[in-house]
Amino acid sequence: MLRFLPLKLGRLYRCLKLLLVVGLFVILLMNTHNLFASFQKNELTDRRFINLNKCPACFGTSWCRKFMNGQVSFETWGRLRFLDVFNVKNVYFAQYGEPREGTRRVVLKRLGSNQELADIDQKICKRATGRPRCDLIQAMYKTEFARLNGDVRLLTPEVVEGWSDLVHCPSQRLLDRVVRRYAETKDSGSFLLKNLKDTERMQLLMTLAFNPEPLVLQSFPSDEGWPFAKYLGACGRVVAVNYVGEELWSFYNAPWDKRVDLARQLMDIAEQLTNNDFDFALYLLDVSFDNFAVGPRDGKVIVVDAENVLVADKRLIKQNKPENYDVWYESRFEDCDKEACLSFSKESLCNRVTVDHNYYAVCQNLLSRYATWRGTTGGLLHDPPAHVAKDGQLEALLDECTNPKKRYGRFTAAKELRDYLTQNTDRK
Repeated sequence: MLRFLPLKLGRLYRCLKLLLVVGLFVILLMNTHNLFASFQKNELTDRRFINLNKCPACFGTSWCRKFMNGQVSFETWGRLRFLDVFNVKNVYFAQYGEPREGTRRVVLKRLGSNQELADIDQKICKRATGRPRCDLIQAMYKTEFARLNGDVRLLTPEVVEGWSDLVHCPSQRLLDRVVRRYAETKDSGSFLLKNLKDTERMQLLMTLAFNPEPLVLQSFPSDEGWPFAKYLGACGRVVAVNYVGEELWSFYNAPWDKRVDLARQLMDIAEQLTNNDFDFALYLLDVSFDNFAVGPRDGKVIVVDAENVLVADKRLIKQNKPENYDVWYESRFEDCDKEACLSFSKESLCNRVTVDHNYYAVCQNLLSRYATWRGTTGGLLHDPPAHVAKDGQLEALLDECTNPKKRYGRFTAAKELRDYLTQNTDRK
């Protein structure tokens, strides 16, 4: 009986594969007219498609001239609208061209699913009119996004605290940085909120509340050495960022030396975001193989999804001295059967100076044997060479970094793991 089980499963897999192919073929036939139209028209010049008509309930307008001029266009598969059903995150690859610079690949994001975007429209309408549908542009002027008019000098913590992970516990220093580096205004460089136009203020606050990823990329830019994708601009509800490279998952079965180098870079990112000269701790609350990418030329690892980043101001913590602020905080290991699991307390991340969260997140969800992604376990450093496995040092460090047995063991293990990976990278 058991001997025939693999055969039955094999037949079932082949049948399902055939049904999928037939289904796609039927969809293609039904959408033949739309298929040809999609290749002939650049939808990124359509104001309604990019939701420019919904501004100021949008993310910005700095790249609208480029969109309207046809300088930005979808790559082949991105032109096929019937495939959007599989693109839940609304992330697209596109080509951006400049007359003197040629074309290059960029990534376009709507910063949410269609349902999430529809929900924000309903919330705006309900807050303004009490009804789920309304004139969105007029409604924006009756919401908290318009509360900060030209008479308000600064964006202050009490106004936006808790709106999103970025401002779960904001300091004035962080908010001044966000406003000063806001890229969706011609007069950037000032931390004074009153220097922004009414529409620009509403767009900034809408982004801060809905998905603050663009503000993270602007406030901690790659040009200054932060490990994030470069923010390029926005038009309506489409944001453009620099294309980094293939996602980290593509390197899951890369040669051992390559995976060691990537692991070292991931631990370096964890260290940089935790301890830096600016005294801002940037804690990654969503860590998975899809949220990192690797440059094709320099092999550099970059964070490509920064929606869930909590920023704590260490200077403010030291100044206010909340209870146990100087006691080292150890993240609790949680062995769950789901993908990309993390256990953390936002309150502790906001109130402690020394925190091991980023080390824990990288070790558990990316490097160690506890890492689970797309039905695969073992982490990026799975199946080490025989001499590494026999030595046992790497496995011990990964285990202590993930599930420490000693008090403050993760802090020590993270440092030793970085040193170990660095040494083994330098030997190549």
